[in-house]
Amino acid sequence: MRGNVVDLAVGVVIGAAFGNVVQSVVDNFINPLIGIFGGGPSLTDWAIPVAGATIRIGVILNTLISFMLIAAVVYFLVVLPVNKLMDHYRPEPKPAPTKECPECLSAIPQDARRCRECGAQLAPPSEAVAAAMRQVASPSGAVIAD
Repeated sequence: MRGNVVDLAVGVVIGAAFGNVVQSVVDNFINPLIGIFGGGPSLTDWAIPVAGATIRIGVILNTLISFMLIAAVVYFLVVLPVNKLMDHYRPEPKPAPTKECPECLSAIPQDARRCRECGAQLAPPSEAVAAAMRQVASPSGAVIAD
């Protein structure tokens, strides 16, 4: 249990550091490149004045680019490799044992007493089921033929 807590703490610290690195790359490399094509010095300078307020579209785009980069790195460097590793060690599912119905020749589970396709009775009902059927047929307890 302690190992899992330590692993989680290390993951949080590394994730925060990685987020800072990605933010720096976006701020200092990607934003100036986008700003060159947008006619300004940086992407973060893009703003729209609306009714005396300023909507800073550049900051929003900056945050979205950072998020997309972090999500892509986590997906391609963590999620996909772990899924491939788990698939490698996952056991193959065993098919359920089946038998063939003598009436309709469909495949049914090995322990089935009736065929699910045609309703043919393959084995007599268990004693508990037979007792319940007798009770329903004659609630007074009178003996009736099976």
